[in-house]
Amino acid sequence: MSRRVSLPGADELFRQTTTLSAVPSQVPTPIEDVPTAPITNKKSVRTTPRRRVNSFDKSPSGRERHDEKITVYLSPEELYDLEQARLALRGDLGLAVDRGRIVRESLAIIIADLETKGDQSIIARRLRGK
Repeated sequence: MSRRVSLPGADELFRQTTTLSAVPSQVPTPIEDVPTAPITNKKSVRTTPRRRVNSFDKSPSGRERHDEKITVYLSPEELYDLEQARLALRGDLGLAVDRGRIVRESLAIIIADLETKGDQSIIARRLRGK
């Protein structure tokens, strides 16, 4: 009798499943209100049209599966502060949230502040060094 373990292949690991999920799948619908940029021969950075933000898009995504990812490098002090904020939210307020949720909520707050206050927003002032 062989002691070799039989492992599934890549096709089996990455196949589509039809199992039930607590989170309903969201199929993106085409946006008809967004004007598309005219096609030119020049090379440009943006290949998709800019998405028009609606009032219902302004809230952070919360606890759901996210398909997009960025990498942010933090100093040890910034990471410590983020973890302390997470622990304070959990210990003092009873909110069990992860660091990603804190970052997404913070981003939503900063962007809303930028849209309403513009040049006088906290992010604009901090980035200018004032």
